[in-house]
Amino acid sequence: MFTNGQNGASTALPDPSPPTLDISRAGSAIDVRFSGAWTTATVGTVDDDVRALESDTASRMRLDLSGIERIDTAGAWLVHRLTNVWSGRGEVELDGVGEDASVLLQAIDDASARDQSTDDKPAGKWSPLDLAENVGRAVYGLRDDMFASLNILGATIRGAQMKLGRRHAVNPAAVATHIDRMGIRAVPVIILMSFIVGAIIAQQGAFQLRFFGAEIFVVDLVGILVLRELGVLMTAIMIAGRSGSAITAEIGSMKMREEVDALTVIGLNPIGVLVFPRLVALIVAIPCLTIIANFAALAGAMVIAQYYSGITPYAFIDRLQSGIDLTTVFAGLIKAPFMALIIGIIASVEGMKVEGSAESLGRHVTASVVKAIFVVIVVDGFFAIFYAAIDF
Repeated sequence: MFTNGQNGASTALPDPSPPTLDISRAGSAIDVRFSGAWTTATVGTVDDDVRALESDTASRMRLDLSGIERIDTAGAWLVHRLTNVWSGRGEVELDGVGEDASVLLQAIDDASARDQSTDDKPAGKWSPLDLAENVGRAVYGLRDDMFASLNILGATIRGAQMKLGRRHAVNPAAVATHIDRMGIRAVPVIILMSFIVGAIIAQQGAFQLRFFGAEIFVVDLVGILVLRELGVLMTAIMIAGRSGSAITAEIGSMKMREEVDALTVIGLNPIGVLVFPRLVALIVAIPCLTIIANFAALAGAMVIAQYYSGITPYAFIDRLQSGIDLTTVFAGLIKAPFMALIIGIIASVEGMKVEGSAESLGRHVTASVVKAIFVVIVVDGFFAIFYAAIDF
C-alpha cells in the first residue's frame, strides 16, 4: 500500500504470484520453468514438487529461472538443492538466472563448499599440514595482538585526551576510582598471600640450612628472594588474575552492548575513556602493592624464623640490614610499572576483541589472565638476565 503525494489517493501494490513449476519432457530430458515469487513465505507450497523432481529418473535437466518475479535465500536454497542433487547423477543446466538469483546462488554455493571441506576432513586424523596451519594461525594471532597492544600503548602515551582530536586533562575521579578498586581493595589478599609465602620460604630455607649450621642465612635468602623477585612477581600475578580479568570483563561487556561504538559515535576516544584511567591506576597501584607485599612476606618470614629457628626479630632485622642494600629493593620495584603496563594492555586488548556472545566474553577473560601471567613471568626472567648482565 502506498499514498500518492499529490491527491492522497491510495493504491494497493499487486501481490506477487505464487511460485509455480512448469514441467515439460522431451525423451530423457526434462525442462522446468520457474515462475512467481520464490520467497520464504511462499516456497513451502512447492517444496514437495521440487523434491519430486530431485527423484526424477531423467538424464538431463534444464532449469529456466527467467520467470521468477522475486527470490530470497529460501528460494535460492531450493534451486541449489535441486541442482546439487542432479549434478551428481546427470546433466543440469541453468538458464535465465537474474542478478538477485545469481548472487544468492553463489553465496549458497560458497557456504556449502566450506561446510563440505570441513565435513570431508577425517575426524581424529593428524597431518603435518595441521601443525603448520596451527602454527601459522598462532603467529598471525600474535601479530594482531602486538599491533593492538602497540595501538593502545601509543594512544595512551599520546595523552589523556578524552575526545578525538582535542586535548583535555586527566579525569582524576576515574583514576582514583580504579586505584581504589585495583589497589586498596586488593591489599588484604596481597598481605595474606605474601605473609604465607614468606613464611613457607623461611621454614623450608631454615630446614635445609640447619644441616649446615647456617640457619641465620635464611634471613639473607628471604630478603633477597622476596625483594628482588617474589614480591613483585606474586603481586603482578594476583593483580593479573584479580584486576586484569575485571578489566577484560568490563570492556568486553561494553563491547557486547555496543557502548564502545557509541563512545566513538559521540566523539569520545574509547582508549582515552576506558583504558587510560585503568592503566594509570595500575601503574600507581602495583608498585605500592609490591612494597606492601614485601613487608608482609618479610613479616611472615620473621615470625617463622623466631618460632622455628629461634631467630629473634631484632636479630632478623639486623641480619637483613647487612644482607641487602638499596639495589636489592629497587631491583624489584623497577619491574612494577612494566608489569602494570603488561597487565593493563593485555586485558584491554582482550576486552576489545570480545564479540557479541557470553561465550566470547568468557573465552577472552580466560585468555587475558593466562596471557598476562605468562608474559609477566617471561618479562621477569628477562629482567633477571639483564640485572645479571649489568651486575645490578
